[in-house]
Order: sequence, then structure tokens, then C-alpha cells
Amino acid sequence: MFFNKNLRLPVAVFLFTFSILAVVQWKMVKNPILIAERFLNGAGWIQLTLIALYGAFVAWKMQDQKNVPQWRRITWTLFSVVFFSQLLLGILGAERFLMTGKLHLPIPMLIVAGPIHRAQLSLMTILFISTIILTGPAWCSQLCYFGAMDNLVARGKTKLAKLKNQRAIKSTILILVITAALVLRWLNVSPLITTIIAVVFGLTGVGVMIFYSRKHKKMAHCTLYCPIGTVVNLTKPINPFRMYIDSNCDLCMKCTSYCKYDALNLQDIKNKKPGFNCTLCGDCLTACRHSSIKYKFFRLSPQTSRNLYLFLTISLHAVFLALAKI
Repeated sequence: MFFNKNLRLPVAVFLFTFSILAVVQWKMVKNPILIAERFLNGAGWIQLTLIALYGAFVAWKMQDQKNVPQWRRITWTLFSVVFFSQLLLGILGAERFLMTGKLHLPIPMLIVAGPIHRAQLSLMTILFISTIILTGPAWCSQLCYFGAMDNLVARGKTKLAKLKNQRAIKSTILILVITAALVLRWLNVSPLITTIIAVVFGLTGVGVMIFYSRKHKKMAHCTLYCPIGTVVNLTKPINPFRMYIDSNCDLCMKCTSYCKYDALNLQDIKNKKPGFNCTLCGDCLTACRHSSIKYKFFRLSPQTSRNLYLFLTISLHAVFLALAKI
């Protein structure tokens, strides 16, 4: 049958992604968001169909939990490449690759600091909040254009040693960013100075990736430095998706080597749930020989909960791939 159990998830992702993008294509006739539509009238329908097929293919691949680490890295990297390629083309003068024709800094920190400094919400902030409501922490494992770089730099066998003083470092940086945004607004600092400060913050984050994430094989930028990561960690409980560790876990600790977010240390495993930094990415499921690590969504079975999470995150990834631009 066409709708056998292996095709249900891909078909669902295709239909949902196609439907969302079709609404965007239909509603945004005068100011099209889809890139293809900006170059050729009607081509947006071809683009959204291809994006929906891409989402279905990713869903088909990621149904097997053994494929998740590889395909999450591939798709996340693709998202980042597409995002920054459009930005580069926009900088070079092709304004149709930009969201509004105006250039904005692609630094995640500004999703928090920008609205505070301007005293108004931005489209990116609204999209960010929507991802937390729908998928909890998936922003930090599927949708952040900076996070994909940190994930690539941290490739390799993760070291078992826990990153020290995580909560203190994360909280301090978030408080400093919020305070700086308020002070800069209060002092009415010029846009040039605020832009320089934001660029320095972003470049410092790249340095954290190169010198710290690469050394420890953990995503130090995302788990320690990025204030957006801290906001995600603090707010993700509003979403009902959870991950837990079953009683058949034998503390082999193999899952720790797969976790780039430093969320599966010995104490976390003894507590029967991943730690504060967990993004529900699912990489750890590949390592567990007893299938002890499981998804939970209310009273649904672990497999159904996982499929629902994949459906939402892959669909959002595909939609963002088509729409996300500066």
C-alpha cells in the first residue's frame, strides 16, 4: 500500500510543507518571499514543490534513528549554506535575495538584543518564538544558521569531561547582552557603534567555535556563549516534548560521545533525563544499544512521540529553508 508505515511520515511532511508554502505563495503575490517567484512569475510553485519533496526525502531518511546524526548534520549545513549564500548575493548587490532589500546583521544575539534596543519585535524574533512553541529547543539543533557551523567544527568523538560552570557563564552572558541593549538604547548610541559592538560579539562567537568547540568536540558556542541558546534552554519547557532515559539503561555512557550539547553526563543519566542543554536532537539514540533513550509527548508511545517530533522539526526546517533570509 502507498500509505505503509514507512511512507506515512514523508507524506505528512510533504503535505504540510507544501500547504504552508502554498499559503505564502498565494498571499504574497505583490511582494513574493520565495526566491524563484522573484525571478519568474509562477516559478514559486515549482520551488515550493521541490522544497516539499526535499522535506519528504529527509523524513524518509531520518525515520531510521541510526541515520539521524549524519542527516541532521547534512540538512543543517545545507540550511546554513543557503542562508549565507543569499546574504552574500545580497551584499554583492542582488537585492532580490534579501528579505526586504535592506541588509541586517545575521547574528543570533540580535534576535534578543535587537527588539530590546529598538523596543519593537522583528520578524525573526516572531519566527524564533514560534519554533519554541512548536518544537521546544529545535532552533538549536536544526534551524540556527550559526549553530550549523558550531556543529561542523565540533565533529569527532566528544570528550567525556563536562564543560565547567555552564549555568553561571550562560546566565552572565545573557544578562550582559540584555543590559547592554538597554544601556545603548538609553544613551541613544549611534547605529554605527551598535553595529560594531554586534559584529565584535559575533566574531568572538566564531572564535569560541574555532578554539573551544574544536578542542572539546562539543558545541561550546551554542551551549555556553550564545544568549539565544540560553533563552531556548529556559523557555523550552513550554513545549510538551520531552526526552527521558528508561530504567533498562546500564550506564555504559556510550551516548555521551554522541552528545554535542554536553547534556548526557553521568549525573544526567542517573537522573533518567538529559541535562539542561538538551535540544532533543536525537543523535544519542544511535548510540544506545538498549534503546533506553526515548521521546515523550503526553501519553503517546515513544515511537509516535518521536515521529511527531520529526514531522514538526523537518517540516519547519524545510519551510525555513525556503523562507529564511535577511
